[in-house]
Amino acid sequence: MNPTNIETADAYVGCLGLDFGTTNSVAAIVKPDGSVRTAQFSNQGTTEPVCRSVMSFFKSEGVSSVEVGPWAIERFLADPSDCRFLQSFKTFAASPSFHSTIIHGRSWRYEDLMAAFLERMLANCEPVLTKAPGRLVIGRPVTYAGPAPDTTLAQTRYLAALAQCGFKDVHFVYEPVAAAFYFAQQLERDATILVADFGGGTSDFSVVRFSLGKDGLRGIPMARTGVGLAGDRFDYRIIDNVISPLLGKGSHYKSFDKMLDVPIHYFASFATWNQLAIMKSGATLRELRKLAKMSDAPNALEMLITIIEEDLGYTLYKAVSQAKLALSNQEQARLSFNGAGIIIDETIEREAFERWIEPDLERIDQAVDAALAQAGLAIRDIDKVFLTGGTSFVPSVRALFKRFGEERIETGDQLLSIASGLALIGNDDDIQRWTVHEN
Repeated sequence: MNPTNIETADAYVGCLGLDFGTTNSVAAIVKPDGSVRTAQFSNQGTTEPVCRSVMSFFKSEGVSSVEVGPWAIERFLADPSDCRFLQSFKTFAASPSFHSTIIHGRSWRYEDLMAAFLERMLANCEPVLTKAPGRLVIGRPVTYAGPAPDTTLAQTRYLAALAQCGFKDVHFVYEPVAAAFYFAQQLERDATILVADFGGGTSDFSVVRFSLGKDGLRGIPMARTGVGLAGDRFDYRIIDNVISPLLGKGSHYKSFDKMLDVPIHYFASFATWNQLAIMKSGATLRELRKLAKMSDAPNALEMLITIIEEDLGYTLYKAVSQAKLALSNQEQARLSFNGAGIIIDETIEREAFERWIEPDLERIDQAVDAALAQAGLAIRDIDKVFLTGGTSFVPSVRALFKRFGEERIETGDQLLSIASGLALIGNDDDIQRWTVHEN
């Protein structure tokens, strides 16, 4: 599956910047002239600089195999019956409750999943970067996703996974700091920058003071804050408010002559991408079938069961993401889904979507305030605001930064800035200024 006629990484400076993301992952390398090149991924005539952070586990001629990115999606859609599909698995990185998962009879720890993903990702890109020589600089969120994230556990798992891939000289850099470093390359004078990095699982913020001198660009990190929610949470709100009610949320079942609510945890898991694959277990499906028989909405619960059984989660995810993207440019959008005889065709108003995500926007705004307070700065002290990450396109997210003044807000390379910044930092003579030292 590797591209043909590719160049190797040998011609480049021995540093790899790796943005391992919840939704997408990006790799970047520094060229001899000091410029940055992001790795490309080609499949079915399409070339992109990002690799979707998804995995497919399947058996070929009796041998268990793993594929990632577009190849994983292609393999899964071709025959989902013998395929285990994982997405948004980065959100388990700091979770003490996640120990391992069984796939085709093998126990996979988190570090095993991450190592397998990275090995296939780097082998499938152009130039091939498998076990690239020299330094690896990898991004990490300020705040990991999850209810009680364990930062030390996440870093331990990252290091174990990277060791399996053959990387030895590993440095961690906060993702918004990397984005700030990338953006600062275009500065013509000293500036204090607030970077807002919106990923799939986390929203992170940093304040960095940059100065231009005889020895080049210098920076002083002044603050960093984060919150464990971002694009995936917005998807969750759409599913929870639009799709889950059609699949039995809010229905009841009869138990000993009493009507009880169908447990909400089924729909909380269903609306969270990293939990969806786990729901396809004998115990969960038996429980849902039992509830459907006693429910006042049996057809709705049967549709929920079908989506889980038939592995329609990815198709549903795509429909939700497309609707969310459309709402960034339109006042309303259609959410259309058709699979295994289940048809969902709903119109979503941007006003309603923004109302659903209000609690999330409040937490994001509070994290921005915390970054300013930590840096000891007022709004007037920020020279530039750099928004990066796919969720920065959401109008109500961008609106949170209008208080800084539209003339100070910058965007660009929303999906590539972190990896590019990581690679540039890796080429810095004083890398320790930028790396994470705690934990």
